Amino acid sequence: MGKNRIILAYIPCPSRKEAKRIANHLLRVKLAACTNIFRIESAYLWKGKIESGKEYLLIAKTTLKMFEALKNEVIKIHPYDIPCVLRISADANEKYFRWLCAELI
Repeated sequence: MGKNRIILAYIPCPSRKEAKRIANHLLRVKLAACTNIFRIESAYLWKGKIESGKEYLLIAKTTLKMFEALKNEVIKIHPYDIPCVLRISADANEKYFRWLCAELI
């Protein structure tokens, strides 16, 4: 593990509008310093059947220290009954890491 460790929170959302709403909320309450939204197609098991559909993937960049609070906040405001909030660790370049940490103080 590098010293400039950041967390990418991986959060599928049902629509672009919902992804933007959650992203803006996380930025406003300083649980994420940056967000990205991508259109994706998901396939998954639901009640024993294979389902698929279009979703929007929200990636929220945060620190390890802030991830639990971010996860709990997303679970509170996400429209899905069982929201997915995954933690992905990544090494950032020094300047980006310093910027991200400074924004979340």
